[in-house]
Amino acid sequence: MERTFVMVKPDGVQRNLVGEVIRRFESKGFTLVGLKLMSVSRELAEQHYDVHRERPFFAGLVEFITSSPVVATVWEGEGVVASARKIIGATNPLTAELGTIRGDYGVSIGRNLIHGSDAIETAQREISLWFKDEELVSWKPSLTSWLYE
Repeated sequence: MERTFVMVKPDGVQRNLVGEVIRRFESKGFTLVGLKLMSVSRELAEQHYDVHRERPFFAGLVEFITSSPVVATVWEGEGVVASARKIIGATNPLTAELGTIRGDYGVSIGRNLIHGSDAIETAQREISLWFKDEELVSWKPSLTSWLYE
């Protein structure tokens, strides 16, 4: 089964949208295998956003993600990386489709509520950054047979 990393950013936590995010992924049929509320260290923030290190907005990303708690999650399911991106919506909430998390709740690109891995390889990297192996739980929900053949 494929896994992906999804993080409710500080603005999503502050706006009490954690439950809504979890509800959407659970309702889709994905399995939650990792969950933690945490303050993000500068070191972890810089590692997470390393791909943007040379961009002018890098410092702002690091400042924002370390400004308040986040909720880090790992989800499992067939096609979960691509599906999560659809559930999350476009990066800019003003162009995100209604029915997506960002389209329904986002207001500006700098406060777009949620992060999701953009590829399987990225998901693997991000999961290993944010979670130790022993913090992830492998389990099979009873509804699995109703979702997959």
